[in-house]
Amino acid sequence: MLLAVCFFALMNVVVKTLPHIPAIEIILFRSVFSFIASYLILKKKSVPVFGNNKKLLVIRGIVGSIGLITFFYTLQNIPLASAVTIQYLGPIFTSILGIFIVKEKVKPKQFLFFAIAFSGVIMIEGFDPRINGLFLVIGITSALFSGLAYNVIRRLKNTEHPLVIVFYFPLVTIPIAGLISMLYWKQPEGWDWAFLFLVGVLSQLAQYFMTIAYQNANLAKVSNLNYLGIIFALGFGYVLFEETYNLYTYGGMLLVLTGVILNFLYARKAEVK
Repeated sequence: MLLAVCFFALMNVVVKTLPHIPAIEIILFRSVFSFIASYLILKKKSVPVFGNNKKLLVIRGIVGSIGLITFFYTLQNIPLASAVTIQYLGPIFTSILGIFIVKEKVKPKQFLFFAIAFSGVIMIEGFDPRINGLFLVIGITSALFSGLAYNVIRRLKNTEHPLVIVFYFPLVTIPIAGLISMLYWKQPEGWDWAFLFLVGVLSQLAQYFMTIAYQNANLAKVSNLNYLGIIFALGFGYVLFEETYNLYTYGGMLLVLTGVILNFLYARKAEVK
């Protein structure tokens, strides 16, 4: 899981080093790499690539695409650690949307944790002039659609092979990203090609190690390691992009992490009982 977190953090850095390439174009190259890799693995394992519940699989691909497009956009336009922190609202939205989509219960106390996390986002936006209302809305949209994607995956867990769910993400994303990229195409030059290829490699490695971790270790333990991503983001942001923050912004990040982690621990405790 530490390797997965590290590779995701490096992927975010590479995306941020390509501000002249539209986010949608980066996602197109990433998706092509993921499509080829996922397809080859499915064929090697003799798993039917198109699955059973095609409607839900397509929906998972669409909402996942929107979540990734908006996340990459925030990565390119606001400080790295802030973009990553706002994305951590994903588990909160997963819990809230789970009430309606998979009929999971949310305890009243969890709404307090939700409020703590959202207050942290408001602090980050309010005390960091580099984050305006538009970028905040786009960042929250990314977390919202990530939460929606996780719930669709839950609905598919009993009918689809995990690799099929992964395969549908680039399958749906490529035509969406391809059409939009035609309108905003920026021809990559020189090292851009290497960085675009690196985004695909790092993303695939991160997904691979994360899957191994979830399959072979205690869920609560490995999930908590996800939040080390904010440490990577702060470090990379400071060293590579000279990003600094005021005390209030750090406080907002801490509130977001506190709310998300408390909600996770409380939900796990209730599940064990």
